[in-house]
Amino acid sequence: MPAVDPQFQLAIEAVRPTMPLLHAGMLEELREVRRANLERQQLSDRVERRDYVVPGPPNAPEITVRLHVPVGLHTPAPCLYSMHGGGYVLGHRAIDDVRFDRWCPELGFIGASVEYRLAPETPFPGPLEDCYAGLTWLFAHASELGIDPTRIGVGGASAGGGLAAALALLARDRGQLDVAFQLLAYPMIDDTMGAESNRWNVPIWPAANNAFGWRSYLGDLHGRDDVPYLAAPARATDVTGLPPTLVFVGTVDGLCDESVAYASRLYRAGIATELHVYPGAPHAFDSIAPDAPMSVRGTEAVKSWLRAAFTVA
Repeated sequence: MPAVDPQFQLAIEAVRPTMPLLHAGMLEELREVRRANLERQQLSDRVERRDYVVPGPPNAPEITVRLHVPVGLHTPAPCLYSMHGGGYVLGHRAIDDVRFDRWCPELGFIGASVEYRLAPETPFPGPLEDCYAGLTWLFAHASELGIDPTRIGVGGASAGGGLAAALALLARDRGQLDVAFQLLAYPMIDDTMGAESNRWNVPIWPAANNAFGWRSYLGDLHGRDDVPYLAAPARATDVTGLPPTLVFVGTVDGLCDESVAYASRLYRAGIATELHVYPGAPHAFDSIAPDAPMSVRGTEAVKSWLRAAFTVA
């Protein structure tokens, strides 16, 4: 396994106690603790946050989509529709609050965060269908929301990156929604965990938690050879017709190999793809150590890519 860059070491030691080995009995309490921490985030008054309760998938509950709209934004504006991370078992839409609070005014776009149902209570395809329902609503109401429907892209980190990748595939397959781009941050997309990096003793999101996340998300499908590619996008054999893509990941991340392999599959299929690999960076490096020089460099690269993606109508 590559060595951790020293610039991340203090952040890893600080965050490690908050990321225990997961089991089903702890999820409810851990979710509440993390949600309470998110509610204490300091946000600016430059962005107006609005929660919309919108129709969910057929025969399923309604879902919540949070919009992040910069004050004084000129519309219609581009939009990044985001799925939060958390291994398919944790997380909340408020995870995106701080990032959108900074990025939306700077880049001039509307952020959207969907509250999808979590596993194991709701396994595949429920969470993905929630994300699709929220995206459908976003396209249907784009005009009144001040969104340019030709510039709506999807994105996410870790499990959120996995859902974003699956959502782009699902939108392609159904042919109803024209996704403009996809932003995949260290995406969790390979349920087989067969790559070398999946076996590394990484400091953040270890193999045991990754396996727990996949067991929870796939339910009865787990361990089968016929897991659908919409559940685990690394299984997709046809990636043609997908939108321009940015994939980024650190080398001290159990998801490194699957991220690199997916990006390689995309550009071999003719998809406009950028791949950024950060040496010595752990999983979620840009979140746990946002001020580290490599994180700053990575964040600027993402924003530069988004600016270009937003200009393509």
